[in-house]
Amino acid sequence: MRCLCFGSLNIDRVYTVDHMVRRGETLSSAALHVNCGGKGLNQSVALARAGLPVCHAGRVGPDGAMLTDCLTAAGVDVSCVMRDADTPSGHAIIQVDADGDNCILLYPGANRQITPADAERVLEGFGAGDLLMLQNEISSLDEIIEKAYRRGLRIALNPSPVDDALLHSAALPLVDWLILNEIEGGQLTGETEPERICDALLHRFPETAVVLTLGKQGAVYADRYLRCWQAAYPVTPVDTTAAGDTFSGYFLAALLEGQTPQQALRLAGVAIEERRSEAGAWNDFFISAPAVCRPVQCRVEADWSQAAFYYAAVRQSV
Repeated sequence: MRCLCFGSLNIDRVYTVDHMVRRGETLSSAALHVNCGGKGLNQSVALARAGLPVCHAGRVGPDGAMLTDCLTAAGVDVSCVMRDADTPSGHAIIQVDADGDNCILLYPGANRQITPADAERVLEGFGAGDLLMLQNEISSLDEIIEKAYRRGLRIALNPSPVDDALLHSAALPLVDWLILNEIEGGQLTGETEPERICDALLHRFPETAVVLTLGKQGAVYADRYLRCWQAAYPVTPVDTTAAGDTFSGYFLAALLEGQTPQQALRLAGVAIEERRSEAGAWNDFFISAPAVCRPVQCRVEADWSQAAFYYAAVRQSV
């Protein structure tokens, strides 16, 4: 079994601010960090860190070397990353406030240059039983889902950002897992309560499992036969950017290893909150596990083995 993450690759410009800029306001930032990001990149890194073989597919512009270098350093296969000579790589302007919350403005760039023909070429190397991880930050999403479904891949989708095309997508019923937060769930269903969001999604997509993240309230898994909830493990947030992407990667990794949905929620709840270093590396890795491990903070690039040890300890305890 292999994992294909067909998704966005962004250069993130992260501004540290006291509060999110308001309409008409000019606000000075305390710091600027330039990092590698995009939901696709974040999810590929998370899947690879969780021990799965991952290939990333997507598009970058002439400025995209730092993005492919980042993936390669994380152990991700970049042979399916395409390069566009005329369109810049996608980028994001991210505000991070004093509470660690964020606000993101995206420019899609090369991410929106992916064609159905690109999808066909990439998917030729994958087949039944492989995992496809998707987000809505790239073009040709419906065509990718439909082609992957015909080839027998299992499909996980983070439906973010929610736009009009996604709301009316005919391909969503083909997805095996919808992994989304409360805001995205509300946009798709018009509901605000987690239970009602799950009910509405399962009514619309009865063959799809729903994973709904609830921030400090934890996460819920729901399908036609099972519902379970996992409390969040307490951490002090530094920056919530990529937390949901990381959750998605670890949840799927655990599920594909044969864990139950409840166990997968617990393992994904080995909460990851990262902030970026000035050099653009993932700086601090916050991991909070059940009673078998006490929370630790470690440098990811310098000490990933320590984080992996704690993750493995939790995995053995479930």
